[in-house]
Formats: sequence, structure tokens, C-alpha cells
Amino acid sequence: MALRTNTSFDDIALHFHKGKSFVVLSHYRPDGDAIGSSLAVALALKKMGKSVRVLNEDRVPETLKFLPGSEMVEQPGSEPIHADVVIAVDCATRERLGAKCLAAIKAPLWINLDHHRSNEDYGDLYCIDTDSPATGEIVFNILFATALPLDAAIGANIYVAISTDTGSFQYQGTTARTYEIGAALIRMGVDIAALARATYENYPLRRVALLRDLLNTMEITHGGRVASWALTKEMAAATGMKPEDAEGLIDNLRSIQGVIVAAAFEELPGPDGKIRVSLRSKDTRVDVGRVCAVFGGGGHPLAAGARLSGPLADAKVNVFHAIDEALPPS
Repeated sequence: MALRTNTSFDDIALHFHKGKSFVVLSHYRPDGDAIGSSLAVALALKKMGKSVRVLNEDRVPETLKFLPGSEMVEQPGSEPIHADVVIAVDCATRERLGAKCLAAIKAPLWINLDHHRSNEDYGDLYCIDTDSPATGEIVFNILFATALPLDAAIGANIYVAISTDTGSFQYQGTTARTYEIGAALIRMGVDIAALARATYENYPLRRVALLRDLLNTMEITHGGRVASWALTKEMAAATGMKPEDAEGLIDNLRSIQGVIVAAAFEELPGPDGKIRVSLRSKDTRVDVGRVCAVFGGGGHPLAAGARLSGPLADAKVNVFHAIDEALPPS
């Protein structure tokens, strides 16, 4: 296990038992792993009789509101939130927890649970397992190993966390252990067929309209080895998209025969003109985590992201140059 830690599962469980009030939070623009891991931890703590609040800078994506406990997720307000323990999950840097969350929370102990190689090891206690393909897998391991609460509702959140971050148990980092956890969750009563329908077969029509428009911007470059598209503010407004609508669409680019790297560019709302770039690789020789690190971002070797200064055309030139440097000889 590629584990970076200054604590142990037993020590983390001890703080779960000792603390009376908790805040669980994750990165802004949360995905399935962020929300699923947050809710799994929160529901386990609630079953222990603890006071728990789940915070995120953004709302729960529409497509994840089916998860048990999703109504617990709230956005920070102006009032300070005092707790004994803060648990940050699936978030590599403090900054990505969001300025409003960071300003609101007052707590003496922070626990950081994550699987990103680029994690900054922040917090009083941290447990970073870069061999785990999802933070949901780490959450399961902690709960199971220390006999903390695990039931079908907690398991459903863990299953969706793992499934969404592994591409339905098929990405490079998926291991035998990942499948063993899936089997354990099924034995626990998790209805994986119902969860799969809710997760992958329940998209709003505007997401399909967005995909149509994105495909019209698609470019194939670098001798057919890079596929990209660009989401402009005008496209977002025309389709009425929500931030979560673009989640996972990049897989359409990665699936093209001959493509090694997929790149999705997005003009972010706001006056600062930032461009969000998401990169995916299907060749272990091309580490897109290192490509994104050039721009202050990070992630995993095969899936990473960053935010660049605009305009869009300049961001594309800079990212394509970095990808060109990373591609193996043709």
C-alpha cells in the first residue's frame, strides 16, 4: 500500500469515538467520490451518536441527490461553525476545500483522508493512500478495520464513491481489493443495479445537449494522439448547464481509437477569466498529473486537472505544449 500517514486507522477511530461534534467536507465542484466519501463518514458518525455537519462550497450535484444522506450537505454561511474534529475527504489541498468553508470552520483537530498523489499532507492527522483508486475505498478500510458502523446506506455511498472514480471498476488503479470491497458491500445489502441506474442512466437532457455542442468543437491533434474540446461561457449559457453536467463527458474523448490523451477546456464563470483544464491519459507513459503540476494543478497519473489564466486560446497553446513534451515518441 502506497501509504503516507502520520497516524493509524485505530488512532483515527479513537478520535471518532472521543469527539462529540464533527464537520465533514470535501473539494468544491464535488464528484461522486467527494460526496459519497463525505456522506459515508457522516452517516457512520451519526450512527455513533455524534453531532455531524457536512459542508461543501457547492451544492450536491443533481445527479447525486439520490445518495442516502445527501440532504445533510449544506453550504457554509456567515456564521462560524465550531466542532471538535474536521474530517476532509478526497481533497488534495486546503485551498480546494473552498474559502468560505475554511473561513467558517473553527476546530482544534483536522483529519485528512485522501488518495491523490498531489495531496499536501495538510491537517493534524493525515492518511493518504495513493494506491487506492478512490477515497471511498480508504473510508471503507477504516470503518471495516476498526469496527465502526457500516450498513447498507453507508455502503451505498462508498459504492458510488468507488464506482465513479474507477469508471465502474475498470480504470488502471482498480485492484483485487477494490472488487473485494464491492463484493462486501453487496453482501451488506447494497443494491448495485439500482445505484448504477441512478448514477449512469439518469442524466438531464441538457447534459446530452452539452455533449452535442462539445463534440462540435472537438479537435484531434498531435498525430491523432490527443483529442480535445472546449466549453465556452456562451455554450454553458445556451444549454443552461450546471457545473456537474460536464462530469465524465471527457471519457468520450478518451475512448477514441488511437487517442492517448484527452483534454477538456472550460471557461469558468467570473471576472478573473480562469480556464479549467481536465486531462485523461490511457497510456501509463504519459503522466497527466505531472503535466497539470506545471500549471499548479495535480491529481493522478491518468487523471488530473488544473486552472490556468485565460484567454482560452492561450491556455490551449500552453497545455498542448506541455502535453507534447510528455508524449512518447510516435
